[in-house]
Amino acid sequence: MITKYLRLEATSGVVLFFFAILAIVLDNSPFAAIYQHILNVPISFDGEQGRMAKPLLFWINEGLMTIFFLLVSLELKREFLEGELSGANKIILPGVAACGGMIIPALIYLTITWQHGAAVKGWAVPVATDIAFALGVLSLFGKRVPVGLKLFLMALAIFDDVGAIIIIAVVYSHHLSYVYLTAAFIIIVGMCCLNKIKVKRLMPYLLLGFLLWMCILSSGVHATIAGVVLGLIIPLKGKNENDIQPLSYLEDKLHPWVAFFVMPLFAFANSGVSFQGLTWHILLDPVALGVITGLVIGKQLGVFSFSWLIVRMGFATYPEEVNRLALYGVALLCGIGFTMSLFLGTLAFQDELPKYLVEVRLGVLLGSTISGVIGAMILHVALARKTKAFDLSQE
Repeated sequence: MITKYLRLEATSGVVLFFFAILAIVLDNSPFAAIYQHILNVPISFDGEQGRMAKPLLFWINEGLMTIFFLLVSLELKREFLEGELSGANKIILPGVAACGGMIIPALIYLTITWQHGAAVKGWAVPVATDIAFALGVLSLFGKRVPVGLKLFLMALAIFDDVGAIIIIAVVYSHHLSYVYLTAAFIIIVGMCCLNKIKVKRLMPYLLLGFLLWMCILSSGVHATIAGVVLGLIIPLKGKNENDIQPLSYLEDKLHPWVAFFVMPLFAFANSGVSFQGLTWHILLDPVALGVITGLVIGKQLGVFSFSWLIVRMGFATYPEEVNRLALYGVALLCGIGFTMSLFLGTLAFQDELPKYLVEVRLGVLLGSTISGVIGAMILHVALARKTKAFDLSQE
C-alpha cells in the first residue's frame, strides 16, 4: 500500500509540473485572454437559496478541492489507525518537524510583512508542503533513497495537511450562517449514527456528504472542510475480512482521480501569472519576499532544527539508514509548497487586490523551485556519501 502511494504521488508531481508550466505559458501568450475567459466562465448551481452562478475557478477551488481534502482525510484516518502513524514512537519526529516547518515560515513571513497592512493575511502561504512535488523530486534518486526517509517525508506532509486543514477551518471562515451550520451539524450527527450502527455501504455516507458540502458552502466555513469531516466518519473496516473495506476502497478509487485530474486542474487554474509589466522589483515586495523567504529559509530551518532538537532531547531517533545531511535535504524539499501554498494564498487574498495574488503566485513558484533545486543538490551529495560508505563496508 505504501509503495503504491509513494509511486503514485511521485508520478503525479510530474503531471502537476507540466500543467503549472502550461498555465504560465498560456497566460503569457496570445491565448491569455482565452485562458482567463475559460476560468471565469459562469457555472450555475441550484441550491435552497436559489441559483448560484460562480466562475469555473470557484468550483475548482470549492468543489474539486473538497474531493482532494476527502482523500487527505481518508489517508489520515488510515495512517493513524493502522498505518505508519499508528504508534506514538512513529509520529513524534515527523510531527515535531512539521510543527517547526509551519511555525518558523509563518514567523519569518510576519516579520517581513508586519508593517504592510493586508499583506499580513498571507502568513499561512509558506507553511504548506506539496507532497506530490516533494516525493517527485525524492524519487529522482531511485533506490538510493532509504525507505525511512520517504516515510519521514510522507508523515511530515500528512501533519502539514492537518495544519492546513486547521488553518482553513479557523482562519478562513467568515460571515457565518448559524442556520446552515446547524443543518451541517445535524447531517454530521446522522453520518455518525450510520457509523455507530455499522452501516458499511458507501452510498449513504456520500449522499449525506454532498448535502453536508452544500450546507457548509452556504455557512461561511470553507467548503473543503466537508470533505475532511466525511473522510473521518467513513468506516475503516467492512463487516468481515471478505467484505469490501469502505475506507480503503474509496481511497483507492479516488487517489488516481485526485492525482491526475483534480490536482493538475487546480494547478492549471491557479498557477497562471502574467509577466506583462512586471519587473524583478516585485520579488522585493512584502508578500512575494515573505513567501519566498518563508519557503526557502523558514521551511528548512523549522523542519531541520526542530528535528535535531527533539532527537537531541532523546524523545525521538532519526529514521534508519538516514544521516543528517539527507534529512537536511528533505527539509529543503519541504519548501516546495506549490499547490497547497497556492490554495492558501487564494483563500488569504480572495477579497484583496489582484496584485497580492500575483505576488503570491510568483513567490510560491520561485520559492518552491529554489527549495526543490537546492534540496536535490544536497540529497545528491548525501545519498552519494551513503552509497560510498556502504560500498567500503563490503570490502
